[in-house]
Amino acid sequence: MYKRVRLKDTVEVPPEELGDVSPTLVKRLLQDKLEGRMDEEVGSIVSVTEVRDIGEGTVLPNRPGVYYEADFDAVTFDPQMQEVVDGTVVEVVEFGAFVGIGPVDGLLHVSQISDEYLAFDAENQQLASNESNRTLGVGDPIRARIVTKSIDERNPRDSKIGLTAKQPGLGKHDWLKSEHEHQEATAGE
Repeated sequence: MYKRVRLKDTVEVPPEELGDVSPTLVKRLLQDKLEGRMDEEVGSIVSVTEVRDIGEGTVLPNRPGVYYEADFDAVTFDPQMQEVVDGTVVEVVEFGAFVGIGPVDGLLHVSQISDEYLAFDAENQQLASNESNRTLGVGDPIRARIVTKSIDERNPRDSKIGLTAKQPGLGKHDWLKSEHEHQEATAGE
């Protein structure tokens, strides 16, 4: 879930930039420091949008810069347990598919995609069913539910989000469309 939040953090302004400690400078420093970082409380910081207030500078012994505390607005992405998300398959491996959901990827384990057996087709980078001829490959849009979440603030790339697509209303968008059309056709009989 994307959220607009008000945050507070400290930035170090290097000596060569001290002549113009402006909201534009502080915003750039905050962006460099925070964007792409994962935080357990707010999720992934997608964008620092506006600096609201810059406090008084503080000098620390043996440090060349001056430290300023700033209040600012940011857009974050905080995946919630049981949240239904739409994403795009970014990689297919033998054990499942990685799905891009906002600024992070979630794992859709092969056991959580379908009740059908899905074989890994390395040549075409897809998982394929022999029963229904359904495939799931890189670039496919998919709807899934977040079922596990483990955020690693130190190494955001090591954060893990587990997904499922086995519940009604979830799965590859094409599959959902064909299921809906099938339901409409059988309802009219």
